[in-house]
Amino acid sequence: MEKLKITIAVTGLNNTDNPGPGVPVIRGIRDSEVIEARIIGLAYENLEPGVYMPGLINKTYMIPYPSTGTEAYVERIEEIHQKDPIDLIIPNLDAELYTFMKASSKLSEIGIKTFLPSLEQFEERHKANLDSFGIKYDVKVPKSKTLTGQYEIEKLSDDFEYPVLVKGKFYDAYIAYNPEQVTTHFNKISAKWGIPIIIQEFIKGTEVNVVALGDGMGSTIAAVPMRKQFITDKGKAWSGITISDTELLGITNGLIEKTKWRGAMEIEMIKTNAGEYYLIEINPRIPAWVYLAVGAGQNIPETLVKLAMGKSVTPYKMYQTGKMFIRYSWDLLGDIQEFEQLSIYGELEKQIIST
Repeated sequence: MEKLKITIAVTGLNNTDNPGPGVPVIRGIRDSEVIEARIIGLAYENLEPGVYMPGLINKTYMIPYPSTGTEAYVERIEEIHQKDPIDLIIPNLDAELYTFMKASSKLSEIGIKTFLPSLEQFEERHKANLDSFGIKYDVKVPKSKTLTGQYEIEKLSDDFEYPVLVKGKFYDAYIAYNPEQVTTHFNKISAKWGIPIIIQEFIKGTEVNVVALGDGMGSTIAAVPMRKQFITDKGKAWSGITISDTELLGITNGLIEKTKWRGAMEIEMIKTNAGEYYLIEINPRIPAWVYLAVGAGQNIPETLVKLAMGKSVTPYKMYQTGKMFIRYSWDLLGDIQEFEQLSIYGELEKQIIST
């Protein structure tokens, strides 16, 4: 079978204690037996570890943060595209998704494909809209409230019992056991991600997640559930294991069918001791633990590429349960010349040795 030869740009190359999905996405694509990819890394910082990891990225370009504005952001993408033509971009960070969705038509006009949810799908699953999302799609969700100022914190006890979850609009989630801790977390998160801050009812139970892929027409192409084994102070899974859970997969399939979700998603749920499932969040992108799904038999990055390029795909039906992942720290050694080249010229090329 002739391989699909394609140039793919990938963001989210930060692979620290709060890892981005870029590295595991690239690993999934590199593992593919049907895709021969030239990988372009799009980096926001010159010390993102994925840039320097061997065997992953052919060439890296620095790009501005989305906060610089859509016009400047897209101009940089176009500049890179003119120099190094891109067939597909896979954005992997929440903060950049709105910009890419908004610019998807313009990117398509110049030959760059994406495979993302619609703006309507993106907005209605937002943490601040979770209550209405739960009602619309008949799924249990924790009670939540949006805060725009500290003055609202003292009234939380009228509607919530402590502890509560304090969440940022893009990232970060902390448990607060009293109003003082809510204030501390409010200040910390808002300084980093802005407002609003979301207060969410704390549901006691086991956190279970699903990484899934929808075709945009209501069909689930891939879905792998896992249980978090170890969670960092930032709420990130540092270890997890694939599980068999037909009810969880049923909820996932139902949401994709009803929303006609297009692209990847991560569904975060709490399973209570009574066996009830509460949806606590939908991340509209590939999660950082996606390589677990690849190892369990569902190569979601590969399949997303095929869908984006208009290739036919067959929905996955099976995956391996009991597959486990554990993250670890690794001292990556490199040369200062690479760092200097990326910092001075805004680009870095690395040789990928084919195996």
